[in-house]
This record gives sequence, structure tokens and C-alpha cells, in this order.
Amino acid sequence: MTQQILLLPGDGIGPEVVAQARRVLEKVKAQHTLDFSFDEALIGGAAINDEGAAYPDSTQMRAREADAILLGAVGGPQWDSLPAPERPERGLLAIRSDLDLFCNLRPAMLFPELAQASSLRPDLVAGLDILIVRELTGGIYFGEPRGIYTREDGVREGVNTDRYDEDEIRRIGRLAFEAAMKRNGRLCSVDKANVLEVTMLWREILESLRPEYPAVELSHLYVDNAAMQLVRAPKQFDVMVTGNLFGDVLSDIAAMLTGSIGMLPSASLNAESRGLYEPVHGSAPDIAGQNLANPLATILSAAMMCRYSLQLNLVADCIERAVASVITQGLRTPDIAADSGSAEGITIVGTTEMGDAVISALDSQ
Repeated sequence: MTQQILLLPGDGIGPEVVAQARRVLEKVKAQHTLDFSFDEALIGGAAINDEGAAYPDSTQMRAREADAILLGAVGGPQWDSLPAPERPERGLLAIRSDLDLFCNLRPAMLFPELAQASSLRPDLVAGLDILIVRELTGGIYFGEPRGIYTREDGVREGVNTDRYDEDEIRRIGRLAFEAAMKRNGRLCSVDKANVLEVTMLWREILESLRPEYPAVELSHLYVDNAAMQLVRAPKQFDVMVTGNLFGDVLSDIAAMLTGSIGMLPSASLNAESRGLYEPVHGSAPDIAGQNLANPLATILSAAMMCRYSLQLNLVADCIERAVASVITQGLRTPDIAADSGSAEGITIVGTTEMGDAVISALDSQ
């Protein structure tokens, strides 16, 4: 049975990096005689311009039918003047909610050759391998009431509601425990239980799951301390689990520890492992269309898609080895060059050339 992959290039550098990931997927399809096909639709600013909504009905229909979705990026300054409910980023929130993509997996793994590109000392980050499990369809990004209101005294007031019920916490907690069991058996739950009732419940539910997973060492950190510890001693972490807002912030911190936010993939899954895959980076409109964007995070997102939604573990391994190979060869896009452009064995390449290199590495396997 043919598996349907929906491509959502989006805005900014999104079309460029998705194009390279598609080339890689076409390559492994031919190499391994795979049965999947591609469809393409609009999301974000591009959808607003063409169809008047960030997640239009035509995209929703295709998304619901797809076995897996690969997304580039959304947003840009040309849409910043729109009312908040009409901005490109609402397309991401809408598709996550529509498909119940409640579990976001964000690995932060440092390739040894990129240790010098990290913002921290190489000895602090060498061997870094963290998995951040972020709840994605609840919390403050979805809680009601929300909005900007004018009170009776004429003063405007912004309101957002941070809300989780115990079932939402329990299902993301179980997945985090199970992920820790497959790794090094350490799970750190991040909250702000000293001041926020919603995370008091979060901690209580995570603790209630502990007896079901005796092989996992569960710890808790307040989010401010977790952020500090990520830049003080990041290798102490194995799996981190947290809510929507805290996960958004901490995963971007972890991304920079690896040398570039352009290196990290992500997976957003529902209970049936159907998912949306996207690089952690944004739309980077300042470099869009200049062949400067790093496509590796999107290519690695395609590898995650093969692993989690398409059940093609060996293919995912091949793609990941190819990416590791081009890094070992010394190929770098500007974001991961880190002042090493003149170093022996380092070659700075563009978006398309990096895609070419990954395909060549697949040929060599």
C-alpha cells in the first residue's frame, strides 16, 4: 500500500530546505524500492497570501489523509502586522490541534566534529545526546480564555491561560518514561511547581507514574534551574519532559549547544504515530533565496519521519549515516562553520551543495 507524504514547504527558507529533503527521500525511495508518494500544500504565510488562512481547508484535507507530513518553516516580517489570530504561526497551532499531535520529540545530539561550533566549551558538550519530550497540544498556547481585552476602566489587558488536565499530563508522561527506558534510564521533568498550580498537578502526575517504570530514575527541576543547568552541565540530562511553553524555550537552548539550530530535527506525533516532522529552526527570512540555509535539520527530520511514521528504521539509519558522513568530510553551511572556514579540511557549501553531498553519501553506502 502506497504511503502518502505531504510536503508543506511554508515560508522563508522552508521551500529550500524541504526541496533538499525531498531529493534525499527520492534517493532512498529508489535505492530501497519504497512505496511512497508525495503531495504538496500551503501553510503559514504562503497559505495566507494564496488562500486567506494559515491552515486552509485544502491543506487540512490533505493533512488528514497523509501518513506523514514534512514541514519547512512558517512566518516572516511581512505578516507581522496581522492580528495575532491571523498570523502564519497560527497555522502550526492549528495543524497540531487538528491532528492531535500531542507529543513533540526534539533530539539534541552533537556531532563530534561540530564541538567547536557550540557556544559552550567543547569539553562541556562533547558527547551531548539529549531528548526533549514536549507536550504540544495543551498548555498556554491553547488554553482559554485568551486575547487582548479592554477593561471597563479603558485599560487594555492581555490574557493567556495555562491549562492541563491529568489525562494530558499522563499520556505525555508515559511516552517520556518509555523513551527513557530505551535510552539511559534517566528522566527529568521540568515544571514551575513552586508557583504555578498547573505544574503542581504536572509534578504530581509524573510522580504517580514512577512505580510503573522502576528502571527509570525520575527527577524534577524548576524551569529556570533547568535552563541554567543546560548551559552549565548539559550532559547530565538524558530525557527531559515538560509542557508546551517550557519545552519551546528549552529545546531552542539545547539546539544552540549542538552548534546550530540548523542541525536539529523534530517529530510531532499523535497516538497512532502519524506525525508532522520539521526542523527546529525558523523561517530565517534574512537568508531566504540565497542558497545559505542549512538543510541538514530538515533531512534529519525526514529520517525521523521514516523511523516513527513510515516504520522504515533501516532507511532512517542510512539517512542519518549520510548526514554524519558529510559532516566528517568537513562540509559546512555558514551557520555551522563557526570561524573554521579557513581551517584545513573545512569547506563551506550552500543549501543545494549540501543536499548533493548527502545524496552522494547515500550512494557510497
